[in-house]
Amino acid sequence: MENASSLVTQAVREADHDRYLTTLYAPPGKRAPLMALYAFNAEIAGVRDRIREALPGEVRLQWWRDMLAAPYPGEETGQPVADALRATIKDYSLPLPAFENYLEARIFDLYDDPMPSRTDLEGYCGETACTLIQLASVVLDPDKASGFSELAGHAGCAQAMTGLLLLLPLHRARGQCYIPADLLRAVGTSPQDFIKGENAETAKRAVAAMVALAREHLSAFEKNAASLPETLRPAYLPLAMASAWLRRMEGRESAVLDGGISLSHLRRHWLLWRHAMRGWR
Repeated sequence: MENASSLVTQAVREADHDRYLTTLYAPPGKRAPLMALYAFNAEIAGVRDRIREALPGEVRLQWWRDMLAAPYPGEETGQPVADALRATIKDYSLPLPAFENYLEARIFDLYDDPMPSRTDLEGYCGETACTLIQLASVVLDPDKASGFSELAGHAGCAQAMTGLLLLLPLHRARGQCYIPADLLRAVGTSPQDFIKGENAETAKRAVAAMVALAREHLSAFEKNAASLPETLRPAYLPLAMASAWLRRMEGRESAVLDGGISLSHLRRHWLLWRHAMRGWR
C-alpha cells in the first residue's frame, strides 16, 4: 500500500505539479485522498494525449466507469490510481454520480467538435474542475463543503478557462477549439477559421473575449471568497495562480496564441503560500 501511495503521489507530481503543491498545504491525513482525486483527474485529462483515435479513449473512460461501479469493497484492480480512488470514495462517502458526470464530460476531449456555446463551456467546467473542487472540499471538511457549491462553480470555471487558454496552442494544433462558437461569432470568426489561424486580428479578439470570460468568473469568486473557511482553502488553492495568469494574458493575445505566457516556479510557490496563509483577501 505504501508503494501504491507513492506511485499515486508521483503521478500527480509529474502530471499536475501545481495541484501536487497544493496538497502540501492540506492536513497530513488528508493528503493521500486528495492525491487520489488529483491523480484520477490527471489520468483522465491525459487520455487524449495517449490515443490516436477517439474509440480507444472511450473504451478507457468506460473502464473507469465499470471500475467505479464495482461493489465496495472488492478486489483491487491492480491500477494504483484506481485503487486509491476507490478507497477514497469509500472512506469519505463521495458521490458516484459526480464521477460519472465527470467522465461523461471528458468525452468531449476525445473529439474535435467545437464547443457550441458559453453555456456548454460552463457546463463542461462545472462537471470537471468545479466537481474536483467540491470533491476535495468534502474530503477536507464534509460539514462545510456543501455550503460553498456556488463559490466552487465560479472557482472551477475561472481555473479551467485559464488552463484552456494556456493549452490553446496545443488544442489548435490538434484541431480542437474550446472557445465557444457563439463567442467566436461575436468577434467575427468561426471555430474552423480560428483553428486554422486565418485571421490574426479576429483570433486575438477571441482570446481577449475568453480572458474576459475567465476574469468574470474569477471576479464572482473573489467577491465572496473571504467567506471561505480555512479548512476548505486547500481545495481552492489550484485557483491561486489564475489572477496572475490572466493579468499576463491581457493585452498579450498573440503570446497566448503562441504559448508565450509563463509564470516562474518561484512566483507560483509564493502565490500558493500567500493564498494558503491568508486566503483571498
